[in-house]
Amino acid sequence: MSCLFCRMASGEIKPNTVLETPDVLAFHDINPEAPVHVLVIPKAHIANVGSAGPEDVELLGKVLVACRHVAEQTGIDQSGFRVVLNTGGDAGQSVGHLHAHVLGGRVLAWPPG
Repeated sequence: MSCLFCRMASGEIKPNTVLETPDVLAFHDINPEAPVHVLVIPKAHIANVGSAGPEDVELLGKVLVACRHVAEQTGIDQSGFRVVLNTGGDAGQSVGHLHAHVLGGRVLAWPPG
């Protein structure tokens, strides 16, 4: 298994976990861009939003709900938070496994790029 996030989802690599369910894993980003920066992944391998299909709708919903739970657990749910899903290299996706960035803990600028 060469996918870094699949190795985390299987338990082979132990991330700094914030939330885990049977379908989703959330963990602190190793290079945070904000005071709170957590990655939320489906445990099943989906490369990115561009490769998701109708069979992934329920799992993608679980990822988004997990983002809300992460915001609550990290205390950024009331002040505001951003959820980012990058798709492909030009968008900044560096790991080929779908992951949502949950960012907060400070005022976030717009536009982000």
